[in-house]
Amino acid sequence: MGCCNSASSAAQSSKREWKPLEDRCCTDIPWLLLFILFCIGMGFICGFSVATGAAARLVSGYDSYGNICGQKNAKLEAIPNSGMDHTHRKYVFFLDPCNLDLINRKIKSVALCVAACPRQELKTLSDVQKFAEINGSALCSYDLKPSEYTTSSKASVLCPKLPVPASAPIPFFHRCAPVNISCYAKFAEALITFVSDNSVLHRLISGVMTSKEIILGLCLLSLVLSMILMVIIRYISRILVWILTILLILGSLGGTGVLWWLYAKQRKSPKETVIPEQLQVAEDNLRALLIYAISATVFTVILFLIMLVMRKRVALTIALFHVAGKVFIHLPLLVFQPFWTFLALVLFWVYWIMTLLFLGTTGSAVQNDQGFVEFKVSGPLQYMWWYHVVGLIWISEFILACQQMTVAGAVVTYYFTRDKRNLPFTPILASVNRLIRYHLGTVAKGSFIITLVKIPRMILMYIHSQLKGKENACARCVLKSCICCLWCLEKCLNYLNQNAYTATAINSTNFCTSAKDAFVILVENALRVAAINTVGDFMLFLGKVLIVCSTGLAGIMLLNYQQDYTVWVLPLIIVCLFAFLVAHCFLSIYEMVVDVLFLCFAIDTKYNDGSPGREFYMDKVLMEFVENSRKAMKEAGKGGVADARELKPMASGASSA
Repeated sequence: MGCCNSASSAAQSSKREWKPLEDRCCTDIPWLLLFILFCIGMGFICGFSVATGAAARLVSGYDSYGNICGQKNAKLEAIPNSGMDHTHRKYVFFLDPCNLDLINRKIKSVALCVAACPRQELKTLSDVQKFAEINGSALCSYDLKPSEYTTSSKASVLCPKLPVPASAPIPFFHRCAPVNISCYAKFAEALITFVSDNSVLHRLISGVMTSKEIILGLCLLSLVLSMILMVIIRYISRILVWILTILLILGSLGGTGVLWWLYAKQRKSPKETVIPEQLQVAEDNLRALLIYAISATVFTVILFLIMLVMRKRVALTIALFHVAGKVFIHLPLLVFQPFWTFLALVLFWVYWIMTLLFLGTTGSAVQNDQGFVEFKVSGPLQYMWWYHVVGLIWISEFILACQQMTVAGAVVTYYFTRDKRNLPFTPILASVNRLIRYHLGTVAKGSFIITLVKIPRMILMYIHSQLKGKENACARCVLKSCICCLWCLEKCLNYLNQNAYTATAINSTNFCTSAKDAFVILVENALRVAAINTVGDFMLFLGKVLIVCSTGLAGIMLLNYQQDYTVWVLPLIIVCLFAFLVAHCFLSIYEMVVDVLFLCFAIDTKYNDGSPGREFYMDKVLMEFVENSRKAMKEAGKGGVADARELKPMASGASSA
């Protein structure tokens, strides 16, 4: 694989001139081996659940005596009615299908294997007996013959609860499910009320079916608008950023002014006309208006001071957005990167859910208190559930981290290639190749750190949901505070990880070294980072809102002329959700590219000054920004390189400058 030692590479880099994209090394190999072993463990869980018969029990179903429907079964020791031949009984039938146990997530009913599901409601035991004689499907316990359904005193216990609802087999899973789900109404009253309103449901479904061409056209429109917006951001980024900044300041000033005006008006209103019962309410409202007005004033002043301090740094945000537009011209496959990541996540989630279902039916047969069979895993294997849950988080984060590393590698290659005509034929595929050959260990380590933060937060959220309404106010406050802190820590680590992957793509260092170097850059360029993440993110958020609103407006205008139905809320919701998803995919990649470009720019200004032999790698737009900053520094009588105190990249490279 062409691996080398990261530490020796760093030592060598201090003895020669720094050059990016050289000395590719395999980083964090132990973490890659650990991740591979973990994935092997995930495969073992899947193989174990399938090998122990869980797959057959899941798909074909089994009765309350451990017999798998649709096949001949082996006798289970000390369990009556086990070992039966159910070759012709392919469906699972529950005597009381509406008796749900939500805590244990199962149906509290005797399950039998039957030859056919009752397609019509059976109101009496005579109907049940007639159904068995005609269809050869006995719906009562195996201990009772069909001829005894109406004569045996045990029929009320061994036969299904009357009336037997009409049911149909679930596709692929061979369970008889009631056609009318109204028996679940006490668990989902709102849903049942909506579904049972056939007129509303019919109109919504007919609206979707009638307008399917319009929905498809509007989805394509959102895709086109997202691409157009990315081009617009590149060419009018300067005007757009300043317009948004001015609107934000004017909005804050206007809101503050309105609050003070309301406070003054309320204060001057005569108190004599107010009845005594409402006087206290009026005073409380006046006090609240004063607090709001003071808070808005403080916010406006702070916002104005921040904008005043950061006004020069907004220029860098504008330049980075302009260069990001050029990146997408040279690397058009970047646009499709989120779709490949989404596809990989969906495939993994499908595998994870199927394995989870297998685990739910695996284990050895155990007789419960009612004398029926349950399958449980004993010993150390019972902790496979926890292992499987950790795998969901770690591997999902690993896939997302691979996308971040791929994008970072492609953008870094673009930035540090002086002659853009010498770019690889497919920089994205070249970045994927480097990721697989050198940096999978780094991605595994970074995603594991996020997993370590997510698991405690999920546990606390589960505890909070279980204790909802039972815990006291202090415990509830502590739980919510811990959840909030862990959420903030997770977001910060996600941002730091993304920059660490960029540093790894540039210097080919391990995760810890890259994270430390990236953290130093972010801290020493805190004002610039704040400008990019506030102004830039706000602009991209407004872009998402613009695409959703434009698509929704076009949908209203088109659907308004559709006379075949009267309710078009559902088609409009579908279109708006799809528009937001598309806009988020496009603009989140745009945001990621801007962050990578900033880190590259910071490193470029550290090692190069534009002199012969130390030429900048940056784009002409960024060079203009640097030159303008130098001129401003000289005019102020300070001299030196522009923003030298702020642009202090890689600490590990300080000795090699």
